[in-house]
Amino acid sequence: MSAGTEAAADTPALDTAKLYAARLHAVRARPYLATALFALRVVPSRQVPTMGVDRYWRCYVSPAFVERMSVEDLASVWVHEVSHLLRDHHGRSDRYAHKHGLTGEGDRLRMNIAGDCEINDDAFGDGLPVPKGAVRPDMLGLPAGELMEDYLRQFRLGRLTESFAWLDCGSGADGRTRPWDLGADGAHGLTPQERELVRFRVAQGIKGRPGSASEAWERWAEEALHPPQPWRELLGAAIRSAASAPGVGENYTYGRPARRSVSLPGIVLPSLRRRPPRVSIVIDTSGSVSDAELGSALLEVAAISKTLGGRRDLVNVVPCDASARLVHPLCRGQGIPLLGGGGTDLRAGFAKALHSGPAPDVIVVLTDGQTPWPQRQPPCRTVVGLFPRPGYAEDDDTEYEPDPVPHWARVVEIG
Repeated sequence: MSAGTEAAADTPALDTAKLYAARLHAVRARPYLATALFALRVVPSRQVPTMGVDRYWRCYVSPAFVERMSVEDLASVWVHEVSHLLRDHHGRSDRYAHKHGLTGEGDRLRMNIAGDCEINDDAFGDGLPVPKGAVRPDMLGLPAGELMEDYLRQFRLGRLTESFAWLDCGSGADGRTRPWDLGADGAHGLTPQERELVRFRVAQGIKGRPGSASEAWERWAEEALHPPQPWRELLGAAIRSAASAPGVGENYTYGRPARRSVSLPGIVLPSLRRRPPRVSIVIDTSGSVSDAELGSALLEVAAISKTLGGRRDLVNVVPCDASARLVHPLCRGQGIPLLGGGGTDLRAGFAKALHSGPAPDVIVVLTDGQTPWPQRQPPCRTVVGLFPRPGYAEDDDTEYEPDPVPHWARVVEIG
């Protein structure tokens, strides 16, 4: 008998009837998650504190936890756990940890808490009660509607998180392997292809029934149905290069004097500090840009925010055809209206972006290129995402040729 079989034999009986009744309740409350909920493979375990998932879509369940919970509360936990997997919290946690050099168990607990905040701010209600101990952003003094990466930058383990030390949603929530995990070669796991198929079907269900899911799930489905494209990496690299160039985001401050002040008694020298770069995105909304391209532009806005580490507060969006109207802060924009449809003059968009403080460090322009360009180089880096055109024609003028993109802009072709 293998060690895994012995552990299963020693495990107290799991009330599967109650657990599966709770799953049915969850499906009735959130029908668009049905495919994912039924894809989870249940593994009874005395080691897991409550319920937890791994990245292979196994759901480890404590029989004692099922015994003391109501069917309604268990339904909420089902939805919570499967949300970790659909939103790829294990993969995102691994990438965040690698980028920021985080290796400790405390760091992974913080990621679990941040992932819970992303899920729980709109997970409950409409048939799903808030389970006891659920972490919500307001409990940490944080705003609702943000991503795990946003929350990770805004809190540390301390007094406000002491009551969540018990929290453990499994390796599927934070990427850290648990003693009870069966691993890649264990039984009942889903293959990478099966996991992607589940996500795709859930996304299709959400988009096929608009209004049935929350705005957060609508955004997730939009991204799930539009996987990363080759040009997105090029656009992201161009923006990172522009944002990290010498002088970008740098300014002198007396808040922390320069170390050279020590050698000059009586003289305080300012130090050069670097702040995160601000980005303005000018979107061409003229009649020559199709609805599909405008939809693609909004996806690029989300991708650009991720390029900046998820700092949506550093991103503004300027819709522009022949004139630029409003500047939309991305951190407050649930849906950015891309108004326009007339002629094209993105010089107005440049002017609006530059004069709507604070001034940007990088301007990103998403356009088909049929526009006049500023005669002078802006006082910041510029990246142009160009929707391709096989041939240009303006009205009946078959000899129309658009002005070339200026030499001072970095160009990436989208599509």
